[in-house]
Amino acid sequence: MTAPLHEPAEMAPSAADLKAGMPKEKVQGRSLGRIAWERLKRDKLALGGGVIVAVLVLVAVFAPLIAHLYGQDPDSYHENLIDPLFSTPKGSLGGASGDHWLGVEPVNGRDIFARILYGARISLLVGFLSALVAVALGTVLGVLAGYFGGWVDALISRVMDALLSFPQLLFIIALVSVMPNDMLGMSGTSVRVFVMILVIGFFGWPNVGRVVRAQTLSLREREYVEAATSLGAGKSHIIFKELMPNLVAPIIVYTTMMIPTNILNEAALSFLGVGVKPPSSSWGQMLSSALSYYETDPMYMVVPGVAIFVTVLSFNLLGDGVRDALDPRGSR
Repeated sequence: MTAPLHEPAEMAPSAADLKAGMPKEKVQGRSLGRIAWERLKRDKLALGGGVIVAVLVLVAVFAPLIAHLYGQDPDSYHENLIDPLFSTPKGSLGGASGDHWLGVEPVNGRDIFARILYGARISLLVGFLSALVAVALGTVLGVLAGYFGGWVDALISRVMDALLSFPQLLFIIALVSVMPNDMLGMSGTSVRVFVMILVIGFFGWPNVGRVVRAQTLSLREREYVEAATSLGAGKSHIIFKELMPNLVAPIIVYTTMMIPTNILNEAALSFLGVGVKPPSSSWGQMLSSALSYYETDPMYMVVPGVAIFVTVLSFNLLGDGVRDALDPRGSR
């Protein structure tokens, strides 16, 4: 038999077949938060800093539990571990042993690791809450100055200039020194921590306010703000619905950069003797006490110094990574 002259033509797929063969998953756009997170994941240094920050926060929150499991109290004296002649810990590395991982303090023999745990609570508490105070004041006043302009902007800007011209550390020392020991139902360490949070936050808000004011001046000229105004939107709607969502990124970035500065300020105040007082533990206070023993017991100075260094470095690495992740024009 001879083959047919023409092969049967293949039938063209119908619209129903094409529709059935199309993928059922919808293409979804990525949110700004997801884009920022993907950019942040590529920054290994920032992730490493974030992990250390998370560990420090957990250590500060669970310091009593960790100290209990560790088996040492930060206020317990161990005079038997101190050389009575030189008042320094017996043994090498400041008396480090299986019971005292980082050694003990000179003179009284208090465990350094336990005091580092409790010192983290003071440093992080002051760092976070004072940054929260500064961001709250700076955001409110910065938005008001940038959006309303005129005499409101002039008044707030001059206040910011005046506060930025103050020798902040000296003023904080003077203010903390004259505060009473009992206030608002608090006493002792609680009063000093509360005052440090308020004072450090108050002197930090002009830095946030200047950044927020500059961003607000730029945002209020955008098309969507003008469109909302032309449609009759009120000032509160424009501020909270149009401006504030676009100010979140710079506020977050500046907050992460401000926390390590506040931690250093707390350490400086405690180092100078106007911060947290004994027997409460503070890294700056431990550094101050170690000045008399840095030649005979360098471990006593190294441990709190390394704690401050690692904490500040971790926050700075995380802050740099967050800034690059939230900046769409960034190179990383």
